[in-house]
Amino acid sequence: MNTLPSLFVSHGAPLFAVDAGSTGPALHAWAQAHDKPSAIVVMSPHWMVRTPMVMGTPAPQTWHDFGGFPPELYQLQYPAPGQPALAQEMVALLQAAGIEAGLDKRRPFDHGTWVPLLHMYPEADVPVVQVALPANWGPAQVYALAAHCARCANAACCSWARAA
Repeated sequence: MNTLPSLFVSHGAPLFAVDAGSTGPALHAWAQAHDKPSAIVVMSPHWMVRTPMVMGTPAPQTWHDFGGFPPELYQLQYPAPGQPALAQEMVALLQAAGIEAGLDKRRPFDHGTWVPLLHMYPEADVPVVQVALPANWGPAQVYALAAHCARCANAACCSWARAA
């Protein structure tokens, strides 16, 4: 199993979903230049909680968590599957490392996740697990959280992913 490079992807405004500019094609080209991952794990700044949570939703909905945009934006869907087994593995690894973590079995994809992935993997055929950003944590703690998530056998955290 090969590990893909880590990415930090700014999703910009929700309109990025329909007005890709030069960034959308660049993200798509990056995805095409690498092996397709077996799963993608994203830490989204649009899901902030006090303790780490991992999305365990098998078929996450596309959440249009914004308002006041053109109607065509609200028609977009990103029907990628979740991967509950990976989510449970991540929670178990975090807890084993002494990090309080939980599983959210109802969490939808917020636009911090689905908008960039719409350009990278438009077929929505790669399972995606979202991780909440602990709101009261500093950079070193968030980095450590990502490092623990990266120990998962099936994928890694915060846009680290492994190819099938």
